[in-house]
Amino acid sequence: MKNQVLIGCSSFNNRFWRGIFYPDNLSSSRWFEFYCQYFSTYEFNGSFYKFPTVRIFENWYEKTPENFIFSVKAPKEITHIKKFSDCQDRINEFYNVCKTGLKEKLGCILFQFPPSYQFSTEKLHQIISNLDLNFQNVIEFRHESWWNEEVWNAFRENNITFCSVSHPQLPSTIFKDFPLIFIRLHGKPKMFYSSYLPKELLHIKEVIQSKSAFVYFNNTASEAGILNALELKHMLE
Repeated sequence: MKNQVLIGCSSFNNRFWRGIFYPDNLSSSRWFEFYCQYFSTYEFNGSFYKFPTVRIFENWYEKTPENFIFSVKAPKEITHIKKFSDCQDRINEFYNVCKTGLKEKLGCILFQFPPSYQFSTEKLHQIISNLDLNFQNVIEFRHESWWNEEVWNAFRENNITFCSVSHPQLPSTIFKDFPLIFIRLHGKPKMFYSSYLPKELLHIKEVIQSKSAFVYFNNTASEAGILNALELKHMLE
């Protein structure tokens, strides 16, 4: 992926989108097929709640168009329960399941840590040592202590992307000097619900155009996510 901007959402099975995005008469079983007519990437979050299998990802691979790209979120077992401690085998298994099932449609692997996970140099080294650097790794932190030069320098040296977030309690910097730009828009001021204004989307467009970027709208507890995704996509066309 070189100088390509991919825009998508972090969920699709959304009743709020019926009549706004999905036609009223379209069966929900065909919603993802419809989504794929408009977007060429999807952030797969189901793997956060349940460790995936190769067969699950093979099914997703088979039902998506050529050149479709998935970003996949690592299981909370790894990031929230074990927090990268004593789980190298499980991390390797996760990488293998993603690569085997999604093949060339695998984009980024997203590791999102909880707000309770605060910065330390020891934790930083633990993260890097557990990652398979042959993958496009993206790390999303939920505690502001990770916004520091030691982290950013270490990530750059190891070809790891620091996730840019739009989140009510976190800095909204869009990071441009990592392997790629990876933005997760969670909704502000009301997380998962709030829409982004046209001027906010225009700012994102100005930053990411002519770059390699993934932009995922996670403000999907309402109709906001899909409308914002369509609007940003239109701005970039």
